[in-house]
Amino acid sequence: MYDYLVIGGGIIGLNIAIALKKKEPTCKIVLIEKERDVAMHSSGRNSGVLHAGFYYSADSLKAKFTRDGNKLMHEFCEQRGIRINKCAKVIVATNEEELKGLEELKKRGDTNGVKLSWLSEEELSQKYPNIKTFKKALFSPTTSTVNPKELTCEFAKYAKELGIEILTNTSYIKKLSLQEILTNQGSIKCKKVINCAGLYADKIAQEFGFASNFVIIPFKGIYLKDKENKAGLETNIYPVPNLANPFLGVHYTLTESNEAKIGPTAIPAFWRENYKGFDNFKFDELIEILFFEAKLFITNAFGFRALAYSEVKKYIKSHLINLAKTLTKGMSHKGFNSWSTPGIRAQLLNTKTLELVQDFVVEGDEQSVHVLNAVSPAFTSSIPFASWVVENYIIKK
Repeated sequence: MYDYLVIGGGIIGLNIAIALKKKEPTCKIVLIEKERDVAMHSSGRNSGVLHAGFYYSADSLKAKFTRDGNKLMHEFCEQRGIRINKCAKVIVATNEEELKGLEELKKRGDTNGVKLSWLSEEELSQKYPNIKTFKKALFSPTTSTVNPKELTCEFAKYAKELGIEILTNTSYIKKLSLQEILTNQGSIKCKKVINCAGLYADKIAQEFGFASNFVIIPFKGIYLKDKENKAGLETNIYPVPNLANPFLGVHYTLTESNEAKIGPTAIPAFWRENYKGFDNFKFDELIEILFFEAKLFITNAFGFRALAYSEVKKYIKSHLINLAKTLTKGMSHKGFNSWSTPGIRAQLLNTKTLELVQDFVVEGDEQSVHVLNAVSPAFTSSIPFASWVVENYIIKK
């Protein structure tokens, strides 16, 4: 009998297990992962950007956890010898309207205690000659990039050092009772289940009586890569985002290995692990997801129709490059010629309001806890977010 069973070997599941072990050093924890290794899905397939924490309104969980997570991730990388590219980020505007968006981001950052500074057009040209903006740009010195798979695997290594048992190739099948679950490797007994299953978190939660008004809608993200950085990209370049939806728009990312990328897309996927072709195809998922995507299309909730059209067009390389070019000047784009490994965002949809849920969502009781919405910037936020889940949902004094 384990004290805690964690489902999902992504960065959230691993950090919750670690936070639990630190809080209760004598507790017995097992983490199960259906794949052959950890970080096979979102945690190993994201951009690897360690965000600073200024996109979100200061009263949101995302704002606090991103700010704190950025600092803690930098410390963890330095302690464990993980590669990190402290390449910063520039957010640019293309017109007067977007300038108001930049002002709002600066205000949010200031309120949240995030280091940000203004760069005039002239200062920007001196610092980064290939970046263009309208009147001024916002500079974020604490934004960095890491290899997401490498970092997540290091958290798994650290978890094992603490005495946490990690079982790979072990998939959740169903709940047998409040204290026993069935896996493909047999049943496991535990006092409490912690569901961090990402793309399948809603399905598992529903078996335990939670997530009644939610469903996960998958969005596929891919980047166009310039492996040798022929473009000469020196920093991350982002547009002013549309704060009404959770996507940050087409941008340039500089990886930890100095590779340049343009993207990502946010294309509605047709089943949960719809990475390529008919890989992992599941007919029941296709029907459920098409039902909700059709509903979003018909009602045009949060401008879904325009979003779907615009995202599908991003599969055309020249179109994606042209979108990115609005942020730069005189930059060569000849090296952007191969697609990255796709990643899928496990985006929670409120089935009653047809809204994409923007903040973190956790539900649970004495027997089980379910992390339902842990999308970007969950990677950056994972350490403080995990501690918050442990203190507020798992070990409640």
